[in-house]
Amino acid sequence: MLAHFGRPKDGPDPQFSLEPIAHAAAKIIGHSVHFAADSIGEKAAEAVGKLKNGDVLLLENTRFHKGEEKNDPEYVKALAVNGDIYVNDAFSAAHRAHASTEGLARVLPAYAGRTMEAELKALEKGLGAPKRPVVAIVGGAKVSSKLDLLGNLVEKVDALVIGGGMANTFLAAQGVKVGKSLCEHDLAGTAREIMAKAKAANCTIILPVDAIVAWHFEANAPFHAYGLDAIPDDGMILDVGPQSIERVKAAIDDASTLVWNGPLGAFELTPFDKATVAAARHVAQRTKAGHLVSVAGGGDTVAALNHAGVADDFSYVSTAGGAFLEWMEGKPLPGVDVLKK
Repeated sequence: MLAHFGRPKDGPDPQFSLEPIAHAAAKIIGHSVHFAADSIGEKAAEAVGKLKNGDVLLLENTRFHKGEEKNDPEYVKALAVNGDIYVNDAFSAAHRAHASTEGLARVLPAYAGRTMEAELKALEKGLGAPKRPVVAIVGGAKVSSKLDLLGNLVEKVDALVIGGGMANTFLAAQGVKVGKSLCEHDLAGTAREIMAKAKAANCTIILPVDAIVAWHFEANAPFHAYGLDAIPDDGMILDVGPQSIERVKAAIDDASTLVWNGPLGAFELTPFDKATVAAARHVAQRTKAGHLVSVAGGGDTVAALNHAGVADDFSYVSTAGGAFLEWMEGKPLPGVDVLKK
């Protein structure tokens, strides 16, 4: 087994060693897992040489060698002598063209693992060849971090729900005063371009129509629901309001396929988790009833669905962060593409 952990800078670093992972893996699979103190060279060769049929061996963190992230052919060759076939079961690292995620597939017979297979099948149902109508929910703090995502989605989905801090940028671009809310005012022009692109592609953009406003960014801070024409100058929008929640639910009811990335509000602070939880539970209910294929992914999204207690009720929840986002952006994933070759 090959894996990386953390971002070690100068070679081996005990705090990034995979040795504890070997013990954890052994407990999970109910089988002893041996450990090699290097991923290449004598230590790896010696550990591989001792293996009997059915034995499992975890090699040390591949990122302890600079050749891993550089996808260095010499490092790839040194890794390849440890095995006969290569199976990539790490979709979460498939957006990186590194030695252990892409290079090895060029020098050994290469296959996708079962988890990778399940992920790719779920994603194909989400955006590749989805049942329509398709609705996407995109939230999070900033438009700037999701420009490629929004640009790709408006051409692929029938409706796009925008929430979180990024919705404030779109509202401000339409002339709504958002007070002291998180907002990228300098991206107003970009927001208008995305809305124009959506209109041309016949994609409906669904923005909040009311907001929950507080004066402090903290749990249980005093708050009030306001219409968009009455946001106080000294207030912060921390969640979408009750009318907006109903609009999101209506969009979910219209959908046959739903893709979700990012919360609708500051879900980590009660009671500003209300919209995210309500929408998540509505998606789960429609999915369980057989009316909806629901695919979600990204760190904050997984945390939000777990918080709502419905992660297991979605059709598929991806634990991949960057890879899931790049898939939603329509970008090639080197670790997947090389397997197709």
